[in-house]
Order: sequence, then structure tokens, then C-alpha cells
Amino acid sequence: MWSILSDYWPHILAVISVLMAVPAIVHVVMNKEEVRSAIGWVGVILLSPVIGALIYAIGGINRIRRASIISERRRAIEHDPRHQAHLDASRALVADLFGERFAAMKTLGDRVAKHAMTVGNAIRLLDGGDETYAQMIAEIDAAQRSIILETYIFDRDAIGLRLAEALARAHRRGVAVRVLIDAVGVRYSVPSIVGTLESAGIAVDLFNGSLIMGLRLPYANLRTHRKIIVVDGAVAFVGGMNIRKGFTSEFARGGQARDTHFRVTGPVVADIFSTAAEDWRFTTDEDLDGEAWRIEPLPAVQFGAPVFIRAVASGPDAALETNHRMLMGAFSVARRSIRIISPYFLPDRELVSALATAGRRGVEIDIVVPAQNNLVLVERAMIAQFEQVLKNYCRVWRADGPFDHSKLLAVDGVWAFVGSSNLDPRSLRLNFEIDVEVLDADFAGMIESRIDTAIASAQPVTVEGLRARPFPLRLFDRILWLGSPYL
Repeated sequence: MWSILSDYWPHILAVISVLMAVPAIVHVVMNKEEVRSAIGWVGVILLSPVIGALIYAIGGINRIRRASIISERRRAIEHDPRHQAHLDASRALVADLFGERFAAMKTLGDRVAKHAMTVGNAIRLLDGGDETYAQMIAEIDAAQRSIILETYIFDRDAIGLRLAEALARAHRRGVAVRVLIDAVGVRYSVPSIVGTLESAGIAVDLFNGSLIMGLRLPYANLRTHRKIIVVDGAVAFVGGMNIRKGFTSEFARGGQARDTHFRVTGPVVADIFSTAAEDWRFTTDEDLDGEAWRIEPLPAVQFGAPVFIRAVASGPDAALETNHRMLMGAFSVARRSIRIISPYFLPDRELVSALATAGRRGVEIDIVVPAQNNLVLVERAMIAQFEQVLKNYCRVWRADGPFDHSKLLAVDGVWAFVGSSNLDPRSLRLNFEIDVEVLDADFAGMIESRIDTAIASAQPVTVEGLRARPFPLRLFDRILWLGSPYL
């Protein structure tokens, strides 16, 4: 046997390579929707015999139980009794109040997002961890029936333990409590918060947790990046903030990271709850129905009552690239301004082209990123891409001060898009995200004011400054940029 192997190993390796490469290439051609991605993967498979096919098997296949979750979410769309359709905004109403171009955005949302735009909502901006966590705990302590919490990171630190104790108090009062944490994000804290929650009797699970524990690593790339709390089906919290003490002045002692979160009430809460409930059902097979999880019916509101909001759930399932499509639409209808804050700004070619086209139309575009990023590789890849937007009439600012984790976007001082999505490939194609689309001049004005404050202490990025850097550094940044889809 050994002599056969030693004499014919090149032939054996060639056969194995072909047997692995052919099905891998067939899978790429039949399943990838973007031609550049398909060509790239075929190249990897052909140029790296055996290894290329293994790399594709690990990193290139969306293995999440896609058919199952799509069917579950379609069923939820058709039969979810929690959604209060009498509060859906009509196209005519949006056109009357905001004009035809934002009516077109409303139609786009109706066609690409799961949830309708509703009227009669209220949304409050919570600036920083001190205010956000205090508000969360106050609502948890006031809960009478139910709490569902879904988050990417829930650290077992001073803030995490404080929220865990509030959840435990609610559980002891008889409130139904469910906690869902991403299986990757939960590892940011060792030991994790899971044991603390379980010891308090709280129902807690990990999104794709069994897959991580089973070391089937391809699933680790598909994460829930959503940050949701819904209390009694009446109050919701969404935004960009994870649960960790680094966002508070109380524990970070002046060195806290910045972030922006939102407290929401009104009919949109039912849709935010539906998103978290679907993720819980996907993870545990438990339907959250019954008296504890009911959504209180709301009365019809007067014509034009504030605020117009849509919950926009996206992820690598039936909602793939929903956030991406909403942003493309918003950039296309902008006439005056596009204002963006994002900690990780790595838009794909389509979004860069949409921004460039808006800039050429005369739209003023400001993009604010942190001066110092918490992810060094991402920062280097971002710098490599800045020139693409700067050459197309966009302004890029690097904001000094503490790291800002906010994800905020406003168009023409009327339309806003805020939540958990970064402007990077992971948020736009790999992660499960939750954002809210808001049509309201007062709210969009607050977002613009927040962005103006960041720009006031920021330094502009220039093409000349980027080109003045040493060539080896620029080359290194461009090499890192090639890997941006997986950073």
C-alpha cells in the first residue's frame, strides 16, 4: 500500500482535487448571486487544489437553516396577529406630508422589508450608556407581563450584572423573561453571563450556540448583531449599543465609548417584538404567544400623527440585503444632504456608486468615522477606501475623542435610518440586523445635530493627505481592503 501511495500520490491528489473542486464550483455557480463573488470563489478553488474547496466549504457557504427560517418568517408575515394594520401609513399620506420622493421610499420599503410603515409612534434618542442602561433597567423594573432581550454582546461586568439582576427581579415577580445572546458575542466575556442568568431561573439561549459548541465553525460567520429589548409589548429599545460597562462614564471614568440607542413606543413595537420572537423561535422552537406576550391594541390616530416608523429587519435569510436596498433607495432620492456616522465604513461598490452619483448631483455628503478605531484591521481597510468617495464630492471626517459606535444616517433632514447596521459587508450581508426607518423632520434634525456635533471636533480627510503617506503603508492598507468582506 505504501509503495502504491509513494508512486502514485500525485495522481491520487489530482483525483481528490477534481472530486472536491467540481461539486464546489457547481455549488458556487448555482448559488452565488453576485458574479464577482462567484468568479472569486471559482478562482480560489481552481488555484488552490483541495485547500480552495475546503476554504469555500468553511467560509463561502451560507449554512444557516435557510429554508426553515424563510418558511417560518413567511408564515409570520401572513398570520402574525400582533401587527396592527389599521395603523399602517398609506402612500398617499406620506406623499401629502413629505412629497413623492419619500412616498417612493415608502413603496420601496413595502416591497423589500417585511414590516409596514406605521403612524402614531414615538422615538426618543438616548445618548450614551449611562442614560440608556438606566432607562432599560427602569422599564424592566416596571414590567408586568413579559421581557424579551436579544443582543450581540452581554458582558458579565458591572453593567451586565446590573441588568441581569433587574431581569432576575422581574422573573421573581412572575414576569416571563427570555434572553437571546449571539454565540460569538457571548465569548467577549469570560466567564459568560449565561451561567448568571440560568442560576436566576431565566430562560436564556445562544443564537447558533449549539453549532459553535459543536465546532462547526462556518456558522460562526452568521451572527445576530441585533440589540432589542421589548417590555410588555409596549416599549422597545433598539440601536447600536451592546451591554457592557465601557459605554458608561460610571465605570469607564471618562474614557467611555460613545453610542446612540433609542426608546420606541407605538405600533412599531409589535414589529420589533416579532423580529426578536422569530429569532427566539428559530433558536429554541418556542412560540412566544399567550397572555404574557400579547400586544395591546392601539386606537386609530389622527391624520398625520407622529411619528412614521418602519422596523427593518435584515439578515442572511429571506431578508438578505434589505438594509442595503433601503440605503440605495435613500441615496437615490436625496436632494440636499446625506449625513452618516458609522464606526465601520466599508461600503460595497454599489453603495459607493450611489453616494458618488448623489455627490455629482450636488447633494452634500458628510461621512463621519472615528479618528481611532477599536478594530485596527478594519481601520486600515477603511482608509484604503476613503479615496473612492472623496474623489466623488463626498466629505470624510475623522472624529476625535472617545470611540463612537453609533450608526446614524439622515437624508435631507427628513428621513433617518438608525439601528444596529454598520456600513460594512458584514452588516449588509452576513449579520442579522434591526434598524428603524423614520420619517420625521424633528427626529432627523436631532440625528443631524448629533452628526454636526461630531464634525465640530473632527479632522477632514483629504485625497492629498492619503496620497502623501508612504507607499508601503498604502499598499498594506489596500491588501487589507481586499479582505474587507470578512473583517
